[in-house]
Amino acid sequence: MLKKVGPGVLVAAAFIGPGTVTACTLAGVGFGYGLLWAMVLSIFATVVLQEMAARLGIITQKGLADVIKSELKNPLVRNIVIILILGAIVIGNAAYEGGNIGGATLGLEAVFGSGGIPYYPFIIGGTAFALLLIGNYKVLEKVFVGLVIVMSLSFLVTAIITRPDVGAILKGMFVPSISQESILTVIALVGTTVVPYNLFLHASLVSEKWKSQNDLKSAQRDTFIAIVLGGMVSMAIIIAAAAIPQGEIQTVMDMAKGLEPLYGNAAKYFMGFGLFAAGITSSITAPLAGAYVANSCFGWNVGLKDFKFKAVWMLILSLGVLFMTFDINPIEIIKFAQIANGMLLPFIAVFLVWVVNRTSVMGNYRNTFFQNAIGILIIVLALLLGAKSILKVLGLF
Repeated sequence: MLKKVGPGVLVAAAFIGPGTVTACTLAGVGFGYGLLWAMVLSIFATVVLQEMAARLGIITQKGLADVIKSELKNPLVRNIVIILILGAIVIGNAAYEGGNIGGATLGLEAVFGSGGIPYYPFIIGGTAFALLLIGNYKVLEKVFVGLVIVMSLSFLVTAIITRPDVGAILKGMFVPSISQESILTVIALVGTTVVPYNLFLHASLVSEKWKSQNDLKSAQRDTFIAIVLGGMVSMAIIIAAAAIPQGEIQTVMDMAKGLEPLYGNAAKYFMGFGLFAAGITSSITAPLAGAYVANSCFGWNVGLKDFKFKAVWMLILSLGVLFMTFDINPIEIIKFAQIANGMLLPFIAVFLVWVVNRTSVMGNYRNTFFQNAIGILIIVLALLLGAKSILKVLGLF
């Protein structure tokens, strides 16, 4: 079974980072089970869009940025779009990386205490650096499988010990409700799950794993299983956080502190290990995705072991560690990254839906009417949520 595991697990590991833990914790503490529907919607949207990205990667054997670049015939439009993509993904991932490393640091702090805080970011950065330096996709895949299992069990057990109300959970999942107070949290939940850089990462990685159109079914199955399981972990975090009395959340680890009076120190360790695994996995995928995007945008056409490819992920990883040395509160970086992701999503999704409808690109594997309808619906919903969040920030909503 493990031999059949593909890039889906990396996509799941990427979106279950400290940002997801933060957004889901805030959703649970602030709104109980009331925003579980937003996570269900996000998981569905992620499955649909990541399947398109995986199909594109297998059929074309190219990355998403490569295909967009080749299909945009007007040089001016092509250059503007590529610059926007490059800037949003590479520069954005550098800030995102700070939150990833910060989240893993909080996990180590919970397990081993705060004595090593000045060194934790360098330990985490060094671990991510070593794994990326290996430059072997299969090794990375095995590491991710192990970490995702640890992370998933940690959060699922933490949710179970809160003894949740099953009826209230089902209502929260299938009866949507939204208010002025919850709009930014909803956009953060969408932004932390339907991650724009994952669309680029997935399209590039499937071509490393599979070389034949006959493998499309395997890729689709891999995508569906990994993302649904990842979504269950995200919902488990919301459910666990709903047990915490309402109050100010200063750090993600306040979730574990809130559970301590009822469930003892065990919750702290479950949360700590889960958060550390979430931080490490995302600390690897964010630089890797940035390098793949730069590879496509600049037309390098190089592999994981090429110096130019390594230089990009080294830069993103180094900036992430550097941000943490400035004593910036990681929760603020994370919250900003989630909302920015949610606003970037419609822009990237429009280009993805456009290219997977091109006969010149996909041939007989282009989108069906149903896939287009779902894709357009996701884009419209993302645009509406993004517009509402901008109005909310400006105080006009």
